[in-house]
Amino acid sequence: MNPDSLRTLGVPPTAWKVDAKIADITRSQLEPKIVTLETETKTLRVDLAKSAMLVIDMQNDFCHPDGWLAHIGVDVTPARTPINPLNNLLPKLRSHAIPIIWINWGNRPDLLNISAASRHVYNPTGDGVGLGDPLPKNGAPVLTAGSWAAQVVDELEQKPEDICVDKYRMSGFWDTPLDSILKNLGRSTLFFGGVNADQCVMTTLQDANFLGYDCILVKDCTATTSPDYCWQATLYNVKQCFGFLSDSQAMLEAIK
Repeated sequence: MNPDSLRTLGVPPTAWKVDAKIADITRSQLEPKIVTLETETKTLRVDLAKSAMLVIDMQNDFCHPDGWLAHIGVDVTPARTPINPLNNLLPKLRSHAIPIIWINWGNRPDLLNISAASRHVYNPTGDGVGLGDPLPKNGAPVLTAGSWAAQVVDELEQKPEDICVDKYRMSGFWDTPLDSILKNLGRSTLFFGGVNADQCVMTTLQDANFLGYDCILVKDCTATTSPDYCWQATLYNVKQCFGFLSDSQAMLEAIK
């Protein structure tokens, strides 16, 4: 067999090599890039070649003063605090070929996959501005895929090589291709940032843990508009049950 004559089928490192007679399914692995990362509970040895960064819900409806949360009276100032740490961290991660995966709440315009129970959470009286309804300031439909409301805030730059995943519940894994994408990329260690820490970030991180991923919450790249006790409970539960806590400075030290 001449390996050079085989064609790649799939996404490295999980691709096959094939021709008319042969299927090489050994799936050659990426060269390991082992670094040492300090967390609040342990010193980790992490393989960057098996890692990905998930940025959750850093979008206008949650982080912009003209977005949905601000419209319903939420102070979105805390939701904007991850912007600068993410801007410092993401370029460094890209330089080490670590995928950046943007997970945004982006519903179907017809809301056919959204249950009445989910809609009730965000519009309990039925006469407010809820999922899919136009924002009074600019008419953008709330959390609708393709709308201004669902876009990542302008202060954070998305690169062509980044990956975007629309989600339809708090968890980025529920009814989305995220798990398949990560498995195709051979990524089993996940860094988490975004908002809200105690809601969409936490449920995504929990589901990742349940699916067997290694989870690291990047504290300064994460925030919540909920009361402080929600933030503290999130940090406790991540350390106690679901993964590790670190921050962007520790990550930059690890990969420099």
